[in-house]
Amino acid sequence: MNAALLPHPLFAGFGGAIEFVFSKQESSVTGGKKVGGFEQVLELAWTQIEVSLLAILLACLIAIPVGLYFGHRGKGELVAVGIGNAGRAIPELAAIALVATVIGVGIPVLVLVLALLGIPPILTNTFVGVRQVDRASVDAARGVGMTELQIVRKVETPLSVPSIMTGIRGATVNIVATATIAPLAGVLTLGDFILGENVYGADGVLAGAIVVAILALLFEFALAGLQRRLTSKGLQLQQAQ
Repeated sequence: MNAALLPHPLFAGFGGAIEFVFSKQESSVTGGKKVGGFEQVLELAWTQIEVSLLAILLACLIAIPVGLYFGHRGKGELVAVGIGNAGRAIPELAAIALVATVIGVGIPVLVLVLALLGIPPILTNTFVGVRQVDRASVDAARGVGMTELQIVRKVETPLSVPSIMTGIRGATVNIVATATIAPLAGVLTLGDFILGENVYGADGVLAGAIVVAILALLFEFALAGLQRRLTSKGLQLQQAQ
């Protein structure tokens, strides 16, 4: 048979991964118990979505107010940039191992570690976004009698939405991807497929990676749509020019 007519190993691998997602497979190390299948994939994917959403929410609740505060005051640039750089240097495995050793394992520990990884980009982008707001707009708001809190809420925050959302989107992709190592913290996510090749085989590893990539894309598209809704029409037109 012509070798050109044979299926490429890459496509054969994807075919096996897709089959793993939708139908259970025999495993030689589980005593004949089948693994994989849509039910198990959906269960692990939902856990990954749950811990990712909680971590993103916690990161936003901490990073956005701090970034708005320092950005409005025009102070703390070194702190914001330093935290951002430090966050990119944190090894996820080491962070999970350290926190798990000190506190224990479980979803709260995982959410805390993932949130710590998401805080730096959100904080930095929030700070930068506020500092890039046209000072003339801020001065005009003060001129009409707005309080400092009103300026932050009604002027600086709306005009900082693109920058803030860029930080959130970057943090979200990082959190969703990093949640694959959750089994190391005692929480079974799609990472169980990726880290458990001896149980799930190469098809399970590839299936886990594919589903994680799909989840990251879904989060990215959802946040991109939210960013468009939150960005004022005038700012959208200004950016389009």
